[in-house]
Amino acid sequence: MDRVKEYPQIVQEFLADFAKNDPNAQLIFDPTHDRYLVMHNEWRGENRIYGCAIQLDIIEGQIWIQQNNTEIYVDRELVQRGVLSQDIVLGFRSPSIRKLLAAAHP
Repeated sequence: MDRVKEYPQIVQEFLADFAKNDPNAQLIFDPTHDRYLVMHNEWRGENRIYGCAIQLDIIEGQIWIQQNNTEIYVDRELVQRGVLSQDIVLGFRSPSIRKLLAAAHP
């Protein structure tokens, strides 16, 4: 099986593992459009917690990390699960910064 065809399953398993110990985490998977999110929508006392913890999209065979509001190095976690490092794009970084990062890590 082509490695890229495994990416949706890898992404879903990674996000499910990330959220498994948080009963308030909401997994939102749209496999038709290859969009995968972990959201929080809850109250802690008088404080509302709402937002996207992690968003991963698969675009043209690459996994784009669109959002990472965690302390986890998502790219490293994905590589450990079999994703090729050249197939990971830091989508939350500007295109100019992505070019610099790519040049530094050929």
